[in-house]
Amino acid sequence: MTEPEPALRIAPATPEDVAAILAMIEALAEYEQLRPLCVATEADLRAALFGSRPAAEVVVGWEDQTAVGFALFFHNFSTFLGRKGLYLEDLFVRPPYRRRGYGRALLMHLARIAVERGCGRFEWAVLDWNAPAIAFYESLGAALLPDWRIVRVTGPALSGLANAPPEGS
Repeated sequence: MTEPEPALRIAPATPEDVAAILAMIEALAEYEQLRPLCVATEADLRAALFGSRPAAEVVVGWEDQTAVGFALFFHNFSTFLGRKGLYLEDLFVRPPYRRRGYGRALLMHLARIAVERGCGRFEWAVLDWNAPAIAFYESLGAALLPDWRIVRVTGPALSGLANAPPEGS
């Protein structure tokens, strides 16, 4: 007789979860081939998630006492809708726990949060080479927006832009 699959429990992150969240962020960065860009520390996450002005929220997926996945999200705003939205920054399920419906459960949990909070949309980005994730998201009814590209300014370019003289000076 086979053992039944353990149930996934999804709960808001607590300060005690920061080390587990950081470990999963590092594993995600490794998977996305972006590990050198991942410089977050436990102190950074603790301040960003649980400081006086939290920048984001996290839900953690638990199987028994093991953190098996997470979703980090925050609110953005749609000027066209005149309403806030929910933006998923990262979704990750540890490889041994994949194909159990945990990613879907985390996304459904966030969709419920978006609806409960009156959000006009729920969105995220996906790397163009990540065909399994794209197929998974499309199977849930998500639409890829082919005409949109992410624009980002970081590091010295961000400082340069912030300190650039006004046009025509």
